[in-house]
Amino acid sequence: MPRYGRIDPDYALRLAETDPESDGPVYMLNLMKYREVADYGGDSDEAVSGRDADDRYAPVDVLRSIGAQVCFTADVVGASEDWDRVAVVRYPTRRSFIGMQSRPDFQEKHVHKEAGMDHTIVVGTVPDSDLPVSAAADCLVLLELWDGPDPHEARVGARFAVEGTILGDGRRWSGARYTGVEASMACPAGSERHQALLLRPVIERWS
Repeated sequence: MPRYGRIDPDYALRLAETDPESDGPVYMLNLMKYREVADYGGDSDEAVSGRDADDRYAPVDVLRSIGAQVCFTADVVGASEDWDRVAVVRYPTRRSFIGMQSRPDFQEKHVHKEAGMDHTIVVGTVPDSDLPVSAAADCLVLLELWDGPDPHEARVGARFAVEGTILGDGRRWSGARYTGVEASMACPAGSERHQALLLRPVIERWS
């Protein structure tokens, strides 16, 4: 079990046992909070930030080899909870996400994630509308994640249904939305069942 979150065994089993005939793309949304200084344990005295350790982890080559793609990464500029970075990866199938976990080349990189991550939430999402469009250069993206009814149903944005939380803190989520907003917007308030994050995109390649 990783130090930075709890695995939901029921959703993991669902991903692993998805009927190949009905399997398809899943967008894994990652909310990340880093350690100030990475903890590699042992006698290591290398001073590395948690963010830098996560950059070392980034398994881009592994993702490419299984047909997965990084769709979105962003730095958090304001949030209703304390987060540092957000990333979304599109996997071609649910089974490909589970299969990746046992690959030796992926496991070799995991030491960096374990060292750098304080806590994270990873949810499996599927589009409930058109995919997001790239934000204008002078705009931010408002990401909302909620459980239960949509708290702002009238808000325009690209919606995703959450089918499960593979890694988290025990909370469940049911929906996510990405909305382009003015850079001057203040981050909306959140609650135990509704998170709001203002994001400055780094990578946007949804299509």
